Amino acid sequence: MNFLRFLLLLLLTKSFALGQAASNSKAATPPNEPAALVRSIYNEVVARHPLGVPGGAAFQVFKPYLSKTLLNRIDINIACQDDWGRKHPDRDSKPPFLEFGLFSGDDLRAEPSSFQIEKEESEKDGYIRVYVKLTHDDPGGSQWSWQVAAILVQEAGHFVVDDVIYLKGRPQDVDIRLSEYLSAGCDGAHWSGTATSERTRGKFGKSTI
Repeated sequence: MNFLRFLLLLLLTKSFALGQAASNSKAATPPNEPAALVRSIYNEVVARHPLGVPGGAAFQVFKPYLSKTLLNRIDINIACQDDWGRKHPDRDSKPPFLEFGLFSGDDLRAEPSSFQIEKEESEKDGYIRVYVKLTHDDPGGSQWSWQVAAILVQEAGHFVVDDVIYLKGRPQDVDIRLSEYLSAGCDGAHWSGTATSERTRGKFGKSTI
């Protein structure tokens, strides 16, 4: 009798574990509604503050959200950074993309403390643009914010992020795309010598909340 009870308990435990694993797997699947998908990915950005192009386990968190085109651009960028490393064996050299937030911007913009989905727009070519306001808390309690726009496209019936636009903060600034960051200084998978910061530094202005 005790043995039968043990088998029943074992079967119930296994069924519960399988059901829980299936539930976790389902929960890890990105939402297929544009604003919800962008909200999900920026929850990860605020929680993790990924610097540079993510690799290893950190990359696996963001990979389901990204289009095949963007994933390919990231792979090429990683190869370009490897080439930079071969051409700059001096440990005192500062690698590019080090202070770059893939989904938020460079320098302090790589460490947003909060975000807000502002609006969603459909474009004629089938892309959807979701605007996000990001906020950074400076020491002393002051806050400042900036905007980005996630560009979404459908692949196999699901929305994914194909690009991100870092929107200008002042009239004299310029909008910069993630795809520009990934290709700056690179000739395909080879480092060509132009630092990313030279293309983008000083192009974004602070705006106080």
